[in-house]
Amino acid sequence: VNGYLMDQSIMRFATTAARDAAFGGAGEPTLAEGMTCYLDDTNVLQSYTGSAWVSVADTTSPRILQLLSATTNTQATFTSNTPATTGLTASITPKSTSSRILITCSIGGCNKQSSDTGLDLFIYRNGSQLLKVGANIGSSSSGSQTNSHASVLFLDNPATISATTYAIFGSSAANSPYALTQHQSAYSVMTLTEMSS
Repeated sequence: VNGYLMDQSIMRFATTAARDAAFGGAGEPTLAEGMTCYLDDTNVLQSYTGSAWVSVADTTSPRILQLLSATTNTQATFTSNTPATTGLTASITPKSTSSRILITCSIGGCNKQSSDTGLDLFIYRNGSQLLKVGANIGSSSSGSQTNSHASVLFLDNPATISATTYAIFGSSAANSPYALTQHQSAYSVMTLTEMSS
């Protein structure tokens, strides 16, 4: 029964020495091809080929822990250079303080309605500005209806396991009316991906 269960389960050992000591002795199971084990000291999953233990998964490399997304197509209008929300926001609760959060955004309907301004964009975390990610988007000598979209990619390390809210803010670069996002109900999308360190 012992050997049968060993063949059908993932065994767990503290070290390779502990793993090797578990086989071949009196009353101990015999190694068989396909046996699988997990090593605590190196966080590695291994399988026995019939002649050697080989790693089948590198659990020390970064991996995705969770992924979520949010959308909006409600137009946001900016009349000054004071940042205000675009309405694009998402919250995530990291599983570890060492996790990194990959923020990926596509902001649709970026527009300006006068010849002397453009759209500035910012990433905010929990109400505080992280960085400016777009400057004077759509600025030109022409007037209204300069439509475009903006893409954002940023890797953050919030160092917390508390709920963390990310948001895209915008403003009118020239401090004059006006700049917009989600113009004509264009969609904006934010994806948050938690990755292990």
